[in-house]
Amino acid sequence: MKTKRTILIVALLAVIPALSGCWYVVAGGAGAYGGYKMKQKGYTLQNPITKEKSSQPSK
Repeated sequence: MKTKRTILIVALLAVIPALSGCWYVVAGGAGAYGGYKMKQKGYTLQNPITKEKSSQPSK
């Protein structure tokens, strides 16, 4: 019984680092889906960094 538990823990510890890259894909997919649903409800995204137009003509 103790050997089974030890093997299970070792296997779990070996699998966790292999799946670490998948969390980035899951988070990106969730963000994309959230943006898609917000767009359907009429919300729009706008870049907060905009270049101000100067009142003087450029030389």
